[in-house]
Amino acid sequence: MGQVLRRENIAEFVRNLQKSGKTVVATNGCFDILHVGHVRYLQKTKSFADYSIVLLNSDKSVRLIKGEGRPINNENDRAEILCALSCVDYVVLFDEASPRDLLDEIKPDVYTKGADYSLETLPEADIMKKNGTRVEFIEFVPGKSTTNTISKINNKE
Repeated sequence: MGQVLRRENIAEFVRNLQKSGKTVVATNGCFDILHVGHVRYLQKTKSFADYSIVLLNSDKSVRLIKGEGRPINNENDRAEILCALSCVDYVVLFDEASPRDLLDEIKPDVYTKGADYSLETLPEADIMKKNGTRVEFIEFVPGKSTTNTISKINNKE
């Protein structure tokens, strides 16, 4: 069972894992309405390292990037659901629109992102390169997204 860690402690925590010879993979997202696409993405993410950390957009952060009306589920619920997955070891909330600063602080060994990005379009690419972090792109499950789920719910009303 995963656990939520405080942002203030995460960099030192990751450093200690790495000093003990463990590898750390990080990913980020809103993970608002969890679906099979999220689960497969997180399972694949975990396959790249000993420990996985999900950098979870806080409610404030989700509103910044998705607009009012989102998230559907609050940050505490989303964090608890993620922690219940065996492929998620740790969750850290962040308030910014982007995890750039947090990624620069923790310096994971591997960073995963959806395959709709490339190294040329990845906003965090410069930080990953600077810190020697390997980037892995993960294919999406076709038709599975929170936006699609919300659309299905709204069309049935």
